[in-house]
Amino acid sequence: MDNGGPGELLHILRDGRPRTRADLAGMTGLGRGAISSRLEPLLRLGLVAPVSGAPSTGGRPSARLAFNPGAGLAAAADVGATHATMALTDLSGRVLTESTERLEISSGPEPVLDWLTMTLTGQLKAMKRPAADILAVGVGLPGPVEHSTGKPISPPIMPGWDGFDVPAHIQQTFDVPVLVDNDVNLMALGERATRRPNEDNMIFLKVATGIGSGVVSGGILQRGAAGVAGDVGHIAVSRGAGILCRCGKTACLEAIAGAPAIAAQLRGNGLEAITGNDVVTLVRSGDLAAIQAVRQAGRDIGEMLNMCVSLINPSLIVVGGSLAQSGEHLIAGIRETVYARSTPLATQHLNITQSETGPEAGVVGASILAVEYALAPHRVNDLATSLLAAGREDSHSPQKVEQVAQTSHQLRDTVAGQLQDAFP
Repeated sequence: MDNGGPGELLHILRDGRPRTRADLAGMTGLGRGAISSRLEPLLRLGLVAPVSGAPSTGGRPSARLAFNPGAGLAAAADVGATHATMALTDLSGRVLTESTERLEISSGPEPVLDWLTMTLTGQLKAMKRPAADILAVGVGLPGPVEHSTGKPISPPIMPGWDGFDVPAHIQQTFDVPVLVDNDVNLMALGERATRRPNEDNMIFLKVATGIGSGVVSGGILQRGAAGVAGDVGHIAVSRGAGILCRCGKTACLEAIAGAPAIAAQLRGNGLEAITGNDVVTLVRSGDLAAIQAVRQAGRDIGEMLNMCVSLINPSLIVVGGSLAQSGEHLIAGIRETVYARSTPLATQHLNITQSETGPEAGVVGASILAVEYALAPHRVNDLATSLLAAGREDSHSPQKVEQVAQTSHQLRDTVAGQLQDAFP
C-alpha cells in the first residue's frame, strides 16, 4: 500500500484495531515524525482518536490510536420492488436508526426519492444531528444502474426510472456525494464486509419480488460493462417456457420462482397469499403446498445457478431476500439441482447457505458504498491538506480558519463516548 499520506494511515486504522505510533511506523516503514505529521490532521478531524486501556508493560504506557466511527454519518437507502428502507449508520456501517415503508418502485422516481429524503430529514432531527454530519449517501435500486452516473438503465420493473438522475434529485435536499448501485450488489457488499471478509469468490442471490445476484470475483464486485452483471432473474429456464414475465419476455426465472409467482400458485390452491411474507408465513406454519412450491422454486433457481457455477466457480452462494426467510426449503431445492448438475470439481468446496446479515444487508452495503467513497485515501489526503494549509494561514485568513474549524466540528462527535461503544 502507498504510505504517502494521512489517507493511507486511516485506511490501515479502519479495520478497527487500536495501534500505537510505533505499530504504524513498523507497518508502513515511516519514521515516528512522519507518522505523527500524518496523524495530526486525522486527530483534528476526529477521524482518529486515542483509546485508553492499553496493557501496561512497565513505565509509561504507549498511547493507542483507533479509527473513530462516530466522526460522521453515512445515509443508506435500500429500495426494493415493494419496499424502501432508509437508515443512518456510523462510519463502520453500524446501523444507528432505520425506517421501512411499503413503497412501490413502479410509482416513479420522485415519490420514492422524496420519501427517502423526507425520512432522512426526520431521522436527523430525531437524533439531533445536523445534515452536515452526513459524509455521503448510498442508494440501492432494484434494477441495472450506471454506477458512474447513478442513473438506472432500462430497468425492467421500474417504469419512469430509465435515465433518471437519482443523485441530482437527492442533492436538491442533501448537498453531499450520492452513490447509486443495484440493490443486490449492495447486499453482496454488506454480507461480505460484515460476515464473509475472506470470501473472494461468492454470489449473493436475492429471492424476493424479483430475483437478482451480486457477484464478487477475485475480491472485486463485478458490475459488468453496462451495470447489468448479476441480473439473473431474466435468464430463461425450462419450466418457464411460454410463461410471460413482467419484463415482456417469456420463460424468465422470475416469472415462476419470484414471490408473486409462488403466491399466485398458492392462491390457485385456495390459500391466502399475496406477498412473499405471506408465502413465508405459510411455509413456517407447515403448509405442505407452500413448502412444495418454495422447494420447486429452489430447483428452478438451481437450474440458473448451475450455469453461474460453471462460469464463475464461486466458493460460496449466499441466499437472501424475503423468501430466504422460509428456512431450508428454498435452499434445499437450490442445492438439489446445483449439486446434481454441476461438475464435481466445481461443487467440491461450494457452500450454499442463507444470508447471515439478513434484512439489513442492503442498508449495510449502501453505507459501505458511501463510506468507501467519502474516506478514500486520496479524498482524505485532500481534506488533510486543506486543513493544514488553513492552519498555516491562520494569522492572515481568519475566515478560512473558521471554515475549516466548522468542517472539523462537523466530522467530530463525542469521541470518547463513541470509542467506548466501539471498543468496550
